[in-house]
Amino acid sequence: MIDQTILDPAATVDDVADFCRQAKEFDFASVIVHPTHLGLPLEIFSDHRTAVGSVIDFCFGSGTIRTKTSQSKEVVLLGVDEIDTVINIGLLKSKKYNVVEKEIRSIVDAAKGAWLEMDRGGSGPVIKVIIEAGLLSDDEKKDACKIVVSAGADYVKTSTSFLGSGASTYDIELMRKAVGNDFGVKASGGIRTLADLVSMVEAGADRIGTSSGINIMRELDDEARK
Repeated sequence: MIDQTILDPAATVDDVADFCRQAKEFDFASVIVHPTHLGLPLEIFSDHRTAVGSVIDFCFGSGTIRTKTSQSKEVVLLGVDEIDTVINIGLLKSKKYNVVEKEIRSIVDAAKGAWLEMDRGGSGPVIKVIIEAGLLSDDEKKDACKIVVSAGADYVKTSTSFLGSGASTYDIELMRKAVGNDFGVKASGGIRTLADLVSMVEAGADRIGTSSGINIMRELDDEARK
């Protein structure tokens, strides 16, 4: 259930290559990199069941629909399996709910269209929408969750780790209640230890975004040996 991420804007090509080679030791749900670095994980994980993901309109979510749909289509055509994108925070807080839903649906439709264009088979790309919970009121979080479900995405996600606060069990519980039991909830932001991961899962998360996945897995191995 771990999405192992390297989204530091200062990460070098060598950093990303080392990250991918280390991550290949584990069966992570996905590895997530910026679009400019996709060539490395797509090559390294071509024979591995770990999915390759990328981010679009990251980390502010303030691009136009045209920009977002273009990015969504491009990364799928490049070969990604999963996309993490950011809800338009300003429009959400302005209660422009119809526009926000239209944007997300456009991203989903563009990604699925590109997937079909490539005749990749399967159920299509997984789309996760970051609501940046640390910048929202509880009512805004609930409204954001409902919009993400209605727009046809697959997961609602707490945060980018770059804005506001990170994941909290309080927000995970609220988001899980808002989307129900059959929709994906991803916790991301400040999850660095096995204890952090367990607390998020117990609160209702079924995906964990972290740059510390390798350390968490090693911690789990240490616990198993005791």
